[in-house]
Amino acid sequence: MRMFPVYSPKLIIKHVRIFLNGVIWVKDLGQLEFANGRFIMPKKSLPRVRQAISELNSMMESQRCESNLA
Repeated sequence: MRMFPVYSPKLIIKHVRIFLNGVIWVKDLGQLEFANGRFIMPKKSLPRVRQAISELNSMMESQRCESNLA
């Protein structure tokens, strides 16, 4: 489990792209699980956690599209 003391989307995405499956902990968001390079949305969570997961997944998807075009 990697711990991030601040919410830094670019560093988090880099970690997820390397490991693909696992768990990270982000201060103020808590524990986030990811599988196959995407974050798993928990059934019960705070709105800010849901927003962060949606943001991270969309950023990863846009990076995938950019790398496919290059």
